[in-house]
Amino acid sequence: MSTHHLSRAAAVLAAAVALATATNGLTAYAADPSDTTGKHTTAMRSGGGAGQCDDDPDGWEGDGLCLNAADNRKVDAYLARARTAEPSISRDVRAAAALSHAELVGFDYRLKSPDSLRRKVATDLKEHPERNTDDVLARLSDAVRYTLQWTDTRYVTGVTIASDSLSAWGSDTTKWSNTWGREKGYKGLNTGWRAPGSRQLFEVQFHTPASKFAQAETHKLYEEQRLPSTSPERKRELQDQQDAIFAAVPVPDGAPALVPPATRLVPAA
Repeated sequence: MSTHHLSRAAAVLAAAVALATATNGLTAYAADPSDTTGKHTTAMRSGGGAGQCDDDPDGWEGDGLCLNAADNRKVDAYLARARTAEPSISRDVRAAAALSHAELVGFDYRLKSPDSLRRKVATDLKEHPERNTDDVLARLSDAVRYTLQWTDTRYVTGVTIASDSLSAWGSDTTKWSNTWGREKGYKGLNTGWRAPGSRQLFEVQFHTPASKFAQAETHKLYEEQRLPSTSPERKRELQDQQDAIFAAVPVPDGAPALVPPATRLVPAA
């Protein structure tokens, strides 16, 4: 894509953001560097049930969420395993990025922060009371996470080379969420993997500059939309604003047809 067309696409996207946020005075929002994946959590009471971890000195509490001591220790152990597995995963992801000429965005934040991980586990326990902490951690795919980015014209080739490389080096695909073809909402390609050897789950998002920008701009809107206190009317308004922002994201030729590498797609857990 020419510099002129890239500038025009950026201008269109910026205008959509301004239009979507003008109705309620929201300012442009950049995602917290500690959560660059586009995954959003909701602050609510959680953990081992209401009141079960309020006074536990070895538990965790923050943003209206809590984990009791036993669950907190399980999260710590999971974090230790993820940190041990990360260097070999990062080696493969960096090599895949180099081969596919990708920009590796937010690499410094490839490990989810301890508090962010605890918030996510506590929120999941609240939203799914039938699960325990072991269930939640077994499903967790983004404690180690990466974002690869290409221009529109290089996107499809870049994704193909990067994903085929990871597969060839032994990582199994556990998730392939391609939303480039949807009419409304989030646009991008979010993938999950299981590393060889450590079997650690990790996430790789494949973006263009415009789709990554839109992801950051909609982050705060999505968080508000998920709050139980948000009225149905407000939720619809927030969804309309997100749809307007993503509608301005150009879809790279061939992106909706991208499929996983030619190996078996295995369940995350």
